[in-house]
Amino acid sequence: MQEQIEFYKRKLMYEMDPSDLYTAFETSTKYIALDTRQAFGYEKEHIPTAINIPHKEMTKETTNHLDRSKIYICYCDGIGCNGSTKGALKMTELGFQVKELIGGMAWWKIDGYATEGTQPAEGSMFECAC
Repeated sequence: MQEQIEFYKRKLMYEMDPSDLYTAFETSTKYIALDTRQAFGYEKEHIPTAINIPHKEMTKETTNHLDRSKIYICYCDGIGCNGSTKGALKMTELGFQVKELIGGMAWWKIDGYATEGTQPAEGSMFECAC
């Protein structure tokens, strides 16, 4: 049983669900949502306050301006897309603290949270304290 407990602890170290992220935004300034999709997807719709660095463009140079004391929550469209996993891997290789958002944009909206962009979805908003 201890092995299973350790498995779940380790899994939670690297993943976060939309509810956890929403709560984290309300209670802390150490989390930053990182949209790993191409710019046109981000422009259409993204998590409020998220930044966009497509996973295909993540390099030392394109991430140099980021605060290494923050925890970056990588996301993409949803469970049918592995852009968040690719982004989380690249960001980790570049030395950042990273978690992956379970369910991406799809589950963010299913859970009832708002998005921003040219085609935003209404839902629960949060105020960013940064």
